[in-house]
Amino acid sequence: MGLQALKGKKSKKKTMRARARTGLAGVPIDKGFNAVKDYFHINVDKKDCINQVKTWVKKNFPQPSKYILANPEWKFTYTHHAATAFWYNNELNKTYESETAAEFLNHLFDKTIPLIEEGKVILNDKKKELKEKSNVITLSPQEKLKRKINNTIMQELLELEDQWIDGDDTTINIYDRFKFHGLTNTAISYVKPWIEGWLLDYEDAYHKRCDQAVEGYSHLKRSTLNYRIKACKAMLEDLERIRSATKASRNVKVKGIKAVDKQVAKMQYKKEDNDFKIVSINPIQIPTKTRLYTFNTKSKMVTEYVTDSTNGFEISGSTIKNFTKGLSRTVCLRKPLDFLPSFLTRTTKQIDDLWRLHITTKTKVPNGRINKDTILLRVLDK
Repeated sequence: MGLQALKGKKSKKKTMRARARTGLAGVPIDKGFNAVKDYFHINVDKKDCINQVKTWVKKNFPQPSKYILANPEWKFTYTHHAATAFWYNNELNKTYESETAAEFLNHLFDKTIPLIEEGKVILNDKKKELKEKSNVITLSPQEKLKRKINNTIMQELLELEDQWIDGDDTTINIYDRFKFHGLTNTAISYVKPWIEGWLLDYEDAYHKRCDQAVEGYSHLKRSTLNYRIKACKAMLEDLERIRSATKASRNVKVKGIKAVDKQVAKMQYKKEDNDFKIVSINPIQIPTKTRLYTFNTKSKMVTEYVTDSTNGFEISGSTIKNFTKGLSRTVCLRKPLDFLPSFLTRTTKQIDDLWRLHITTKTKVPNGRINKDTILLRVLDK
């Protein structure tokens, strides 16, 4: 075909089909109430049905609606109720007359009105439940422990006492019973006085120290009294073992080392001195090191800090921590300009020789304090 023929041929326009409306958007309101009811039964989901009925309840029962809506949601899921609610929520009854819609409306009222009393019962029950929860007494940790002790080990001790009254030579392993019930040394203060009371009574009767005890246990042989004295002492020894075991297994809180930048954040020191022509190192280099040299420009004291701590130096404010006093020393320099270069450049062995052979002033033990007149000369790892 030629170009003219192509131009002369009319092209067909493509037409887009309108999407079918679904859910509430597709309710066929123009086809009457029965069509709406049938549509709700097939095409409207449960959530939308519930919302339509709830909206209708709020409009028609403004005061008691809270009681009606307190009922479970399954009572609002009936599709014919939802269709009726939709019809009247949108005032379709004013546009489309329908006797069927009016009948279903009466039915909806008949089903809804009883829900008022049912809802009142539900809300009252919820209020009672909340009140009961608010009245629950919360026991303190001490009260919980006391209750646990009374319900466990103390009951077993009372049973043992009953057996002794009946004349039985029995005992209990307190150490094992504590472990069984998950009790620690915190329970000892409740149990120990009870056993000590028994021991005192039996010993008074055995050694005839108390007339009342002698009379009260006159029916028991001396061998029985001796057995119970030994049983009480064994139980008290077990309590001490429990105390020791609890202490041994207690977690030890290890203090963490503070970050280096935070250690030196508040440190006061002299950054530079023009008279002695010396400059401080950055104090952030000091933590974790094992040897530090400082010089006080006001007192002319040179100090050597040494630590044998595995963590090295620590700093708190303007104080050097962890230095070993037996290895650290400080001395006044009579001629600082002659000696300071040695502290900046020489080895620790050379500095030690210098200190012993050429510095004649008295060596003292330093106090660890750094101040605004102190120059931080040098740090070493050895």
